[in-house]
Amino acid sequence: MSELADRLRALPSFPEDMPDLDPDSVPENPAVLFLDWLEDAIASGARQPHAMTFQTLDGGAPVGRTLILKDLDARGLHVSTHRTSRKGEQLAADPRAAMTFFWRESGRQVQVGGGVVALDEATSQADWASRPSYDGSPNPDWQVYALQPAWYEFTQSRLDRKHVRVGYRREGGAWTHGRVTTPAG
Repeated sequence: MSELADRLRALPSFPEDMPDLDPDSVPENPAVLFLDWLEDAIASGARQPHAMTFQTLDGGAPVGRTLILKDLDARGLHVSTHRTSRKGEQLAADPRAAMTFFWRESGRQVQVGGGVVALDEATSQADWASRPSYDGSPNPDWQVYALQPAWYEFTQSRLDRKHVRVGYRREGGAWTHGRVTTPAG
């Protein structure tokens, strides 16, 4: 191994005291578990618990950047941007995306992916008006998008690196879920 590899391996990974994830007792609806974990992160004082990596596709190649979750409701998980931004143009060309939330303080990660839809103008302008830089002028280019989940994956890290992962998939109108195992090898 290189000196860098040795130094990286020696860095601390997770705190010793982390929550458990029991795959047999997760809720049927993954949004419930997501909101529980988000609320735990907020209550713990985690810095920017609503920040995530938002991945879009650019000609089939993934592109990620850090965004802030704006809301979660029956329409999906909300993010916002200009329609003419790079991510806005990527969503117009291929309306699929994924989000990755990571709360290092608890060793928790949530990935969620699916189709993305543009929400109505009233929602977009209300979001624009709530921005710290709002000057009273509407922004006709501002858009709130909702990622409509097709899948979630929840990971609870462990010090022994035998992380517990639970995956959800939408099949028809219902969610199925189970423990995610990594093949040996």
